[in-house]
Amino acid sequence: MERASSASNMIKRALQNSFIAFIVCACMVPAVAAQPASVRDAWVRAPAPGQKVAGAYMEITGRTNYWLISVASPVAARAELHATTLDGGVMKMRPLEKVELPGGKPVKLAPGGLHIMLIDLRQSLKRGDKVPITLTLLRDDLVNRAVFTVHAEVREAAAAKEHHQH
Repeated sequence: MERASSASNMIKRALQNSFIAFIVCACMVPAVAAQPASVRDAWVRAPAPGQKVAGAYMEITGRTNYWLISVASPVAARAELHATTLDGGVMKMRPLEKVELPGGKPVKLAPGGLHIMLIDLRQSLKRGDKVPITLTLLRDDLVNRAVFTVHAEVREAAAAKEHHQH
C-alpha cells in the first residue's frame, strides 16, 4: 500500500512539474507572435534644418479589428494622428482621435493622407536614423489594448519616393 501511495505521489509531482514547465515555456513565446498588427515600410520624412515637425508613415495591418488610438515617440514632445484633406481647393491637415484598422486589411499612412505628426522635435533627425514610434491599439471590443513600438527610418523626401517605386 505504501508503495502505491509513493508511486501516486511521484506521478502527481511529475504532472505538476510538467504543467509548470509548460506554463514557463508558454510565457517565453516571443512577443512578436502576440503582436496585434503587422507594420511595413515605417519611415519618417527628414525635416528641413530648424524645422520642429516631421511626418511619419507606414502600412499597418491589424490581425483583427482594431483602432489606432494613440501614438508617441521619445524624439518629439507630442505625436498625433492626422489626416490631410482637400477643402475648397486648399490642402488642410487636421488631427484625428483614432484610425480604424479593419482586420486583415492594410491601412496606409502616407504623405497627403493619413499620417503621424511628430511635433516639437527634441533632436535633429537625419537620414538613416531610426525613430521609435509607440502605437496604442484598441480592440473592437473597446476593452483590450495593445501597445508596441516600431522603428521608423528617417529618409529624405526624394529617397522615400524612390523607395516606394520599387
